[in-house]
Amino acid sequence: MSEVPPVHGPTIRPRRLRTTPALRRMVAETSVEPRQLVLPLFVREGIDEPQPISSMPGVVQHTRSSLLGAVTEAAELGLGGVMLFGIPAEKDAVGSGATDPNGVLNLAITDVVAEVGDALTVMSDLCLDEFTDHGHCGVLTADGRVDNDRTLEAYADMARAQAHAGVDMVGPSGMMDGQVAVVREALDAAEHTDVSILAYSAKYASAFFGPFREAVDSSLVGDRRTYQQDSPNAVEGVREALLDVAEGADIVMVKPALAYLDVVRRVRDAVDVPVAAYNVSGEYAMLEAAAANGWIDREPAILETLTAIHRAGADVVLTYWAAEAARLLAR
Repeated sequence: MSEVPPVHGPTIRPRRLRTTPALRRMVAETSVEPRQLVLPLFVREGIDEPQPISSMPGVVQHTRSSLLGAVTEAAELGLGGVMLFGIPAEKDAVGSGATDPNGVLNLAITDVVAEVGDALTVMSDLCLDEFTDHGHCGVLTADGRVDNDRTLEAYADMARAQAHAGVDMVGPSGMMDGQVAVVREALDAAEHTDVSILAYSAKYASAFFGPFREAVDSSLVGDRRTYQQDSPNAVEGVREALLDVAEGADIVMVKPALAYLDVVRRVRDAVDVPVAAYNVSGEYAMLEAAAANGWIDREPAILETLTAIHRAGADVVLTYWAAEAARLLAR
């Protein structure tokens, strides 16, 4: 009997699928597209020209006029949307500028919607922190604590004001209990049933928010740890997202993104609505500082960062690099 020759299996070489840029592109498991990116923009009352933000190189506080150029470019680049933040000239204890029809944010919403129409999703931050002289996200009690239920009343008024201004999507970001339900009820009762809600569901009391405080001229003294989430807690983030979905959120968000990619993944697995993640100011500033010092290759690091956030499960990414990333992706 003749011997059966041994059978040798194929040589396993995963590197074969990495040999050329075209091949790597073809088999890429995750791809970021401009339509998935949202550009946060700041508009400041009482300035004549854009003001640079020192801790966020390349980001500015816009005038109402310069804001229109930024949103026009965003639409031309095919971005998914813009998120507007207003910086008033005057602040008070209850953030009355947030609900004033002639307040900077509400006027900016109307300006932007008139400029871009349906070419871009116009979103607005729904929170009092930019408008209060104490810098907290809500109305305070006599002893300095945030009053959850009085704050919800203010959020309802703010939602109606932003909807009347023409916004497509509001972003309640104050982490008050019940905020999504109250905002949804207020919008529906005012016959703004088509205005959607991007809920800041898992927003952590993070050290990475530092540069944002400069961006909005925050008056905050102390911290927001009694209402924003504690960083060790991931299950709590999922629970908050599920509550917001039950209350009527159309999209839920995790903020910050990079230090909480595990929470992004858990939320994505738990909910049946789109998930967003906010690539926040401190994350932006870290990369920009490292690049400015020559420690990392800036443009690949930007795209790698955004890909990681999308790969973790974010359908939508809010990022200060949105416009630049769209240009890089078009190369």
